[in-house]
Amino acid sequence: MGSGLGKPVLDISAETTTDGERGLLGIAFDRKYAHFYVSFTNLEGTSRVDEFAVRKGKIQPHTRRTVLTQTQPYANHNGGDIKIGPDGFLYIALGDGGSGGDPHGNGQNLGTLLGKLLRIDPRGGKPYAIPADNPFVNTPGAKGEIWSYGLRNPWRFSFDAGTGDLLIGDVGQNDWEEIDWAPASGKGGENYGWGQMEGTHPFRGGTEPANHVPPVHEYDRSNFGCSVTGGYVYRGKAIPALRGQYVFSDYCDGTIRSLQMKNGKVTAVNDLGVNGGEIISFAQDRNGELYVFTIGGSLSRIDAA
Repeated sequence: MGSGLGKPVLDISAETTTDGERGLLGIAFDRKYAHFYVSFTNLEGTSRVDEFAVRKGKIQPHTRRTVLTQTQPYANHNGGDIKIGPDGFLYIALGDGGSGGDPHGNGQNLGTLLGKLLRIDPRGGKPYAIPADNPFVNTPGAKGEIWSYGLRNPWRFSFDAGTGDLLIGDVGQNDWEEIDWAPASGKGGENYGWGQMEGTHPFRGGTEPANHVPPVHEYDRSNFGCSVTGGYVYRGKAIPALRGQYVFSDYCDGTIRSLQMKNGKVTAVNDLGVNGGEIISFAQDRNGELYVFTIGGSLSRIDAA
């Protein structure tokens, strides 16, 4: 456990709140470390992604601009994670808008950004451009920013640094937590089923969509789980036996687990034998080593036993 953090490089605490599921929800650098992106909910509860230029390793506050905003009907299920994909585009996860049971049907509605994973080119236009090969660019009534849909609250997602595959930890309603997977070779457009499906199970009499992409892994809440915290595929060197496995946890259960996968199928689920507490996020450094964040403010690195 480390101690003694340095001076903050950016402080937006006066611009957001920490009530419910709001706050600073995601950060990302572009591949050249020339731009820094923050994802947060503002004082009105609106989801917002802002960009800063980075010069000589320092964030330049005067260059700040807003890339994307999305109003939120409720205070929960904001999603908010952001990542630069292997293609250099910015991916943004947004929950279904909140409340419970997706009351507005946002998950299956291609006319809203809520309940989706978005893919945009933040430097290609003002305020951004939509990549021409996004799956719904030519679909009437659909938002061109959408990469995949049918998500409830994709709190944390990541790209495998080794393969480019996409993995999403999508928080369930009352019964099932799920992890979704898409290969790097995919063209987007996946429908992960919410709010017709919760994992592989019809939700409240829902009908499974014909194009439903089921999760590669799901678990119920019988063992104290309540909210999946998606992590990363381990590509570090400190723990050779863990390499290639997807590491994740659950906010209530706290057990750190991993999935062994082959050709998009889970071949084993492992308990790493450590409880991280109320885990809200993972981080990956440039060497592929993994770190665990808890809601209480602790930061730990995953090392060999």
